[in-house]
Amino acid sequence: MRNPNWSEEELILAFNLYLKTEYRKITPKNPQIIELANIIGRTAGAVSFKLSNLASLDPAVKRAGKKGHANAGKATEEIFEKFQNDREGLIYQSEKILAEREGLSLENKYEAELPEANNLVGETKERYVKTRVNQNFFRQMILTNYHSKCAVTGIDLPQLLIASHILPWAQNKAERLNPENGICLSALYDKAFDQHLISFDEDYRLILSTNLKEHCTKSYYQTHFGKLEGQEMILPDKWLPKKEFLEWHRAVIK
Repeated sequence: MRNPNWSEEELILAFNLYLKTEYRKITPKNPQIIELANIIGRTAGAVSFKLSNLASLDPAVKRAGKKGHANAGKATEEIFEKFQNDREGLIYQSEKILAEREGLSLENKYEAELPEANNLVGETKERYVKTRVNQNFFRQMILTNYHSKCAVTGIDLPQLLIASHILPWAQNKAERLNPENGICLSALYDKAFDQHLISFDEDYRLILSTNLKEHCTKSYYQTHFGKLEGQEMILPDKWLPKKEFLEWHRAVIK
């Protein structure tokens, strides 16, 4: 008989999936939930319920007026707390456990995302693998949060979508993998956001920089920017961009 108590590894894997699952898709019929259930030897219903437990602990879910299943238990609460304190460590650990449960190494599973791995050794290689794996996870998490659509245009071609950081990856280690530090943008708007040519106000409406407005006579300006000024972003599933992060971004807009 299956132990009703979840092991720490199982909870970490459930949390991994929670971060990559839209709230409305927390259901036993979700293929990803069924897949994880098969990996850890539990029912899809049990995995779905555990993800709902995690949702009940998520401040973003509460702010949205949604509910998960309460009474998650201390062990589940501790996984959520660990994520708040060490996102990089927990996400990397979860991806490593998942790969092992799938009978793979991280290098094999993420071979396409690790083009330089074979040229590195030791700690340098370990840091490289961890960074690329975590960056890939961040992309999955942010695209899921925005229903795989550009927050400005609604473009839904994954090949054109980028998980844009509000606070740059290199400048703020603590917030690198915070889902409130990401916005899903198509390539043009990601570049404009990164260069502080566009941003979003406190009501998540698109604002344009003075530098960008200097090109207002150009046809591309009106097509891609001018007519969108003041438009509210397509809001995400759970995690809204943190207002303090956007305030920082607006402060350096050009």
